[in-house]
Amino acid sequence: MAEFTVGERDFLLDGEPVRLLSGALHYFRVHEEQWGHRLAMLRAMGLNCVETYVPWNLHEPEPGRHRDLGAVGRFLDAVADAGLWAIVRPGPYICAEWENGGLPAWLTGRLGRRVRTDDAAYLGHVERWFGALMPQVAARQVDRGGPVLMVQAENEYGSFGSDQGYLRRVVELLAACGVSVPLFTSDGPEDHMLTGGSVPGVLATVNFGSGARAAFEVLRRHQPAGPLMCMEFWCGWFGHWGEEQVVRPAADAARALAEILERGASVNVYMAHGGTNFAGWAGANRAGPLHDGPLQPTVTSYDYDAPIDEAGRPTEKFWAFRSVLERYRPPGDGPLPEVPAPPAELSGPAEAVVREWAPLPDVLESLGDAEWEGPLPPTFEELGVDRGLVRYRLRLPGPRVPYPLSVTGLRDRALVYVDGVRAGMLVGAGPLGEAALPEPVAGPAEVELWVESLGRVNYGPRLGEPKGIADGVRHERQYVHGVRARGLRLDAFTADAVAKLPGRPPDPAAAERGAPGLYRVALEVGGAPGDAWLELPGWVRGFVWVNGFCVGRYWAEGPQSALFVPGPVLVAGGNEVWVLELEGAGSAVALA
Repeated sequence: MAEFTVGERDFLLDGEPVRLLSGALHYFRVHEEQWGHRLAMLRAMGLNCVETYVPWNLHEPEPGRHRDLGAVGRFLDAVADAGLWAIVRPGPYICAEWENGGLPAWLTGRLGRRVRTDDAAYLGHVERWFGALMPQVAARQVDRGGPVLMVQAENEYGSFGSDQGYLRRVVELLAACGVSVPLFTSDGPEDHMLTGGSVPGVLATVNFGSGARAAFEVLRRHQPAGPLMCMEFWCGWFGHWGEEQVVRPAADAARALAEILERGASVNVYMAHGGTNFAGWAGANRAGPLHDGPLQPTVTSYDYDAPIDEAGRPTEKFWAFRSVLERYRPPGDGPLPEVPAPPAELSGPAEAVVREWAPLPDVLESLGDAEWEGPLPPTFEELGVDRGLVRYRLRLPGPRVPYPLSVTGLRDRALVYVDGVRAGMLVGAGPLGEAALPEPVAGPAEVELWVESLGRVNYGPRLGEPKGIADGVRHERQYVHGVRARGLRLDAFTADAVAKLPGRPPDPAAAERGAPGLYRVALEVGGAPGDAWLELPGWVRGFVWVNGFCVGRYWAEGPQSALFVPGPVLVAGGNEVWVLELEGAGSAVALA
């Protein structure tokens, strides 16, 4: 048992000053069998603490139905076994470049802008969520013999709102759930963010990537006493599909880290190890200074240009940070631990053969939800689809001459077929999400729109916006009424469900035409299984599962060209890969 407190100038452990040298590592972005290795890498870099978010939507897919909450406790136990302390950030909102900022789609679909406010219905859901989650954390606090030193209340709320009643209520709920270690908030080092996101009596911390002196001066204006801490030292950055990968030189990041430590402050390196947005959980942003511009979906890799790369290997930044952290290591702590050996990589050849495929309509028929019918298109939220796609079907009346066919409120992309023939790809543009086919369409005609969510917004004022078609389809200026819609959720792709899916031998001609569908690939691993990278040359956009484990979204737009496959997912000998291609299939799958 130990006592961790917030002093006038320092953090105190049993009354003695202690500096937190923390690194962000999200348990949900790392395969569980690799937690131990990644935590050992943090210790070897010179850190004494690990920070993790907890994504609400991952663990409560439906109101009151929880999924693997024990993962939080298992991770914190692994942290203790690794000899590290822990900082837990349970939200309820986390940002984290994660789908919907961690808020469940069923929640934002029902409550809209009422989330993250002092709204009774919203707080009722938060209270239930904390009641289920926080026992995992409370039982592992440092004053009960566990590793947890601090817990965050909300997250960067000053970047979003100013509802002080809401923040106080979050603090009260955490305390009611047994949190006895210090609480804290974290915000950008700007006046409006700190006034909007801080709570009197709760330690405020700041997030930045450089300029420690100026940032801490702003913090001191708002919080004259208490330890200084950069809760998110951004040592790299995340990537968006279709954009250049962001890279930060190691020497520049190391200088910024040293500047934080020179001021006697504690730090949380964000990210120390980023990992992967498995299973389509990557979020999205809106471009522009006000975060209300075009959608920017986040890539599957969350490598973050971190000191420990996506596959758990040390980078140049790792060695630069280790050198800096070693200089600030208390003399009594002894030398830094040895750097663990890198994880095993795939050895021997891996031969992949496309065995069979099922056209996308057949996949929807077998694995999709029940069909919905109504006058207007429903959103994904109304259909209960969090990650996946929806097929909208409608009939244009006729006879009538060709008119422009357009969609308003489109989130995010729609592959359109007219009378079974592909007519174009629509991308929602502008604040209203407008798009139109390049060629007019005559009636009568049967129209299908296959809409995929590219990730819900995780930051800014567009948080919680609906997916799918939020307004309607128009022929000329006239709304087309009478819509049938059917969802295909990523969670529907289980081994049992896919095994029952009627398949057919691959048709090279169909593949060359770009036929969407589910392709089943036999993958023979000739050597010992280990970490690998999967490439899909010639494929356009979709998702991949390896032995039932969804390794994430691929997209020919880049910058990411290969998907990380954790070694524990593979087996020696026969493996099965599913490729859900949504736009244009290739013919080869490569694992290396």
